[in-house]
Amino acid sequence: MTTHRIGPPPPSFDLPPVPGITLPGTAHRRARPRHPAALAAVWAATRLGMLGLLLVDHVGDTGVAGEVYNLYRHWYEQLLQGAFPMGDITWQYPPGAALVFLAPGALPWLTYFQAFVALTLAADAVITLALARAGVRGAWLWVCGLPLLLHLPYARYDVQVTAVAVLALLAVQRRPGTAGALAGLGAMIKVWPVLTVLGTPPGRTTRRAWLSAVVCAAALLAVLMSSFSHSLDFVRQQGARGVQIESLGGTVLQLARKMGWSGTVRYQYGAFEFVGPHVPSVAGLSLLLSVAALCWLLLWRVRALRWTPATPFDAAFAAVLLFTVTSRVISPQYLVWLLGLAAVCLTSRHTTQRTVALLMLPAAALSALAYPVCYDDVLAGTPLGLLLMVVRNGLLLFAALLSCRRLWAATAAR
Repeated sequence: MTTHRIGPPPPSFDLPPVPGITLPGTAHRRARPRHPAALAAVWAATRLGMLGLLLVDHVGDTGVAGEVYNLYRHWYEQLLQGAFPMGDITWQYPPGAALVFLAPGALPWLTYFQAFVALTLAADAVITLALARAGVRGAWLWVCGLPLLLHLPYARYDVQVTAVAVLALLAVQRRPGTAGALAGLGAMIKVWPVLTVLGTPPGRTTRRAWLSAVVCAAALLAVLMSSFSHSLDFVRQQGARGVQIESLGGTVLQLARKMGWSGTVRYQYGAFEFVGPHVPSVAGLSLLLSVAALCWLLLWRVRALRWTPATPFDAAFAAVLLFTVTSRVISPQYLVWLLGLAAVCLTSRHTTQRTVALLMLPAAALSALAYPVCYDDVLAGTPLGLLLMVVRNGLLLFAALLSCRRLWAATAAR
């Protein structure tokens, strides 16, 4: 005879997770991306479109593609001689960048241009796979956001740098030593990836990550200085930079020009910059704002009381946003960095940056409209060019302030 229970089922006594204790049957399982075939299909379709635009632009070796074909290949040939570019005003990168510019030589059956693009595409795939394993929302943001910059990401080396930063952030919780080493490597390539260890949880994790970053950066610098001459020549060129027309300060000067300011635009140091009265003051103010941003980040680090798994992601994103809007240069490829960090934030349900991350999508689209689509209007300061710069830079400034406010409220506010 079978008996039947009358009434509601007995309550379930699922215990909350206890730090340091793994209950039977509750072992951590890495989240698998939903609809991986759809993600792969969209990645393939959008990347084919980006490559098609790049090949069309490559005709005549001008436009966006000319950076790789002419400048990067020129640096590659110089680096093969055992020396960093000396007296080259366009060389403004830390010595670790040599690794990226020399890497296409590992594919001798391709031209330099083909090899560089192939390696950039591979770095893009690595980012997509890493994000897909960590969280599907972040992967979708990266896959759909990068094509908004058209073919520019494949004609610059920022995708490779972003790959290092993304892998560093995703390794912070489980392998802080590895995360620190990647941050140190990234810092030697383009400085900003060192910010990926800014928000590491205090204690042993921070000590391991920061020490590993310093050791890796110092060791790589020592190797490069012993292998190449003029390793630190980039500092001179970087310090001489002025106010680029696409920066926040450049937008202010562009508005001032409409009101009668006598400054002009000149191509120098590998970019179009403003020259004329008060330009040095605007450049100096930008540097002061960058120092103020650094001071705020240090204050946040000291005052932060609460850490979540997303805090390292949110802190890195906020920091890069701050240094982007206070920079004397806001090139469109900077959005590659911001899209990558925004995508990492979305891999965690604890993030405070969900709205800010989504703002990077219109910012990327506006950046592509400004360059290369409407760059002549930006240079000439036409109403269209001015509107694009005001809206894009205003959006980035708003995003930076909102990011910092949410980071502080979630971690440091009492």
